Amino acid sequence: MRHVGSSLVPTTFKGVDDVKKCLVVTPGGGTDYDWSADHTFVKVSAEDTGGAYTLMEDNLKPGFALGLHRHDFHAETFYVLEGPIDFYVNDAWISAEAGTCIHVPPGAPHACRLPAGATGRMLMIYQPAGFDGYLAELATFSASDFENPAKMKALNAKYDLVELGPTPDAG
Repeated sequence: MRHVGSSLVPTTFKGVDDVKKCLVVTPGGGTDYDWSADHTFVKVSAEDTGGAYTLMEDNLKPGFALGLHRHDFHAETFYVLEGPIDFYVNDAWISAEAGTCIHVPPGAPHACRLPAGATGRMLMIYQPAGFDGYLAELATFSASDFENPAKMKALNAKYDLVELGPTPDAG
């Protein structure tokens, strides 16, 4: 269907190859990575979008904290579904309640964490895509790989993750 004025008109396709397939991901669906501090579901992957973006749902567990970092070539957008979730952006902490949207452009330092004992849930868009590849590679790591600074640095560089330090103190 296509929209013409105020009515819907059937769209004519030349053949089956012209019809684009829609992706439907049900609740709890998508490639998932259950880490100690969060459980992430890739809802729309780099492959699904031709590399344009990745959409993920992140279910944050008590104690979740992500250190200060930046991305030089990609943006991140966070939409809080359940919170609050504390974000460090623009050199200050903000408490993001459900319904809050935060867009972090390339080059902007940021971090996030949960208040003590809390859980949270958010959607994350990475543009251009790639973070799903980072998670897929990270999932293959052994305990010794995680403790290997050279291996972690190489993986972070491959996926545009520049670590800047620990999660900043509230202040």
